[in-house]
Amino acid sequence: MAEAANRAITIGNFDAVHLGHRALIARARDLAGPRGEVVAMAFHPHPFARLRPELAPPEIEPWDTRVRRLTDAGADRVERLDPTPDLLGMSPEAFVDRLAETHRPTHLVEGRDFHFGKGRSGTIDTLRSLAARHGIAVDIVPPVVVTLRDQSEVVASSTLIRWLLAHGRVRDAAYALGRPHELTGTVVPGDRLGRTIGFPTANLHTACLCPAPGVYAGVAGLPDGSEAIAAIHIGPRPAVGRAEHRVEAHLLDPAGGAWNPPPGLPESDWSCTLRLIGHVRDIVHLDGLDALTAQIARDCGRCRDIVTPLFEPAPEPQ
Repeated sequence: MAEAANRAITIGNFDAVHLGHRALIARARDLAGPRGEVVAMAFHPHPFARLRPELAPPEIEPWDTRVRRLTDAGADRVERLDPTPDLLGMSPEAFVDRLAETHRPTHLVEGRDFHFGKGRSGTIDTLRSLAARHGIAVDIVPPVVVTLRDQSEVVASSTLIRWLLAHGRVRDAAYALGRPHELTGTVVPGDRLGRTIGFPTANLHTACLCPAPGVYAGVAGLPDGSEAIAAIHIGPRPAVGRAEHRVEAHLLDPAGGAWNPPPGLPESDWSCTLRLIGHVRDIVHLDGLDALTAQIARDCGRCRDIVTPLFEPAPEPQ
């Protein structure tokens, strides 16, 4: 009889699937082997949303994006853990017993700060002891340390990424994520004010966590697979007396000049992804449309400077 394939399970929130999460999946993939299975068991919503809603952190990316990123990282299956009172009230022993019975893992892969069970009373040492009763090996993956632009070394975490985005530090967030943060959503009708001053915008409705209000340089991914440089305004628009929060992107042709939409692309109701590359400036009050127009032109120039190198071909190897 052939030996049963390994099944490696990792459990967590996995919001944004940053470098630390990807290290867990990679280790689980190694342990499962080519014939084995990697299962990512992800809480959704965050347990605090049920236990203490006022402390629940904002979601960085929606659930379907999280599933896609986990499978892209190497998980064969993503299982949603609904943080019901019954689940959150289980003792560590009952949790491991049920996991062993229902999923029959050969390996559990976690970080050293993993907690589980009622009141988060189970530690990684508890997990080792309880899993051993079922013949399950527990593998501990060390934290992933990244270096930010100020040369500080920090552990990649969802909490860190939320803080960096809240302070507009999208380049540093990219170091922890292993990629630029993305705002994915649908283009919706706007008030068409940008058209009157020569800077039409795509107004994005997104469930992704937005960075601090400001102007950002980015790359827009379009429905036909093409890309454009994006000058992105996030937040209110005090220069025109608009207080509501908006995500607006003025698109620029990477080859220079004005961007022209792909044939057949409607004015709204199309999907778009904005990859945030760099922070350009904070939002400031500007006196009148002339000042606003001049500032937007300067913003577009800075966005070209920041993003254009990404579109340049890599040099030929010597």
